[in-house]
Amino acid sequence: MNSQKTLLITQKTALAEQLQQRIQDVQANWILYSASLSPDFFTQLDELTGMFNPIHRIWRVGHYDVALMAGDLTISHEQSLQQLQVDYASIEAIPDLSQPGLLLMDMDSTAIQIECIDEIAKLAGVGAEVSAVTERAMQGELDFEQSLRQRVAQLTGADANILAQVRQVLPLMPELRELISALKDFGWRTAIASGGFTYFSDYLQEMLALDFAQSNVLEIADGRLTGQVLGEVVSAQTKADILRRLTAQYSLKPANTVAVGDGANDLVMMDAAGLGIAFHAKPKVEAQAQSAIRCAQLGGVLCILSASLMLHSSVE
Repeated sequence: MNSQKTLLITQKTALAEQLQQRIQDVQANWILYSASLSPDFFTQLDELTGMFNPIHRIWRVGHYDVALMAGDLTISHEQSLQQLQVDYASIEAIPDLSQPGLLLMDMDSTAIQIECIDEIAKLAGVGAEVSAVTERAMQGELDFEQSLRQRVAQLTGADANILAQVRQVLPLMPELRELISALKDFGWRTAIASGGFTYFSDYLQEMLALDFAQSNVLEIADGRLTGQVLGEVVSAQTKADILRRLTAQYSLKPANTVAVGDGANDLVMMDAAGLGIAFHAKPKVEAQAQSAIRCAQLGGVLCILSASLMLHSSVE
């Protein structure tokens, strides 16, 4: 299958024909999207919100249906959609997909399905100790740099070959390849800023032809991990600085940048971007992000950005 086509944006959908009675030419401020939308879903949404919910427009992004909704996104809508397990987003200030832009992603638990340091620690025999600290750090309970150095110190003396064992089975997040490919088709830059390790981020950069990747360097001596990180740690502020630097380097408008992450150390980066998206994130991150993907995979990023095409131009 051609990955460039699996997130193809198309206007003509069977669902739109089924929902003609809901479609109204009125002002729209938000979208909802899911791979399982149906007429019955909208009936349920009406019942839960206690109101009729008109639709301005419907289109598809790959296997997702996206509905541009009339009216305002209320707390009742948010609660109802979370109950129905359907994603949503405000589109009042989204980047323009038709113009050059930047996607900057976290790596662990965002671009890939694991926390690399936890997997390394398991092979080093200290998995439980390290994963407990990782979880607290991602929740924002611990200083990230301090916690990272503490976790890496636990790896002192471990055989460096365990890095290759983790990388050989590195599980990409579903729809990562498709998202990167689709954004490249629109002329966007793609990059990773990670508090993880270069052994994995460099590999992803080469595999996906990313424009940039930066993370931490694990020190290795005589074939073993020393328990040290070389140089400065990629902190929350570093991630935001990377976003600003790449924005200037590629002569992009700051408003046309997107940052995606799942942990508390991604919040500064997300706040610096034109749009910050929490992806299957910790509660603290969801609460502070401009938008959150709770149910969809990474194709949800393109679902959100595709709304700009419907607002500013036409898609066949």
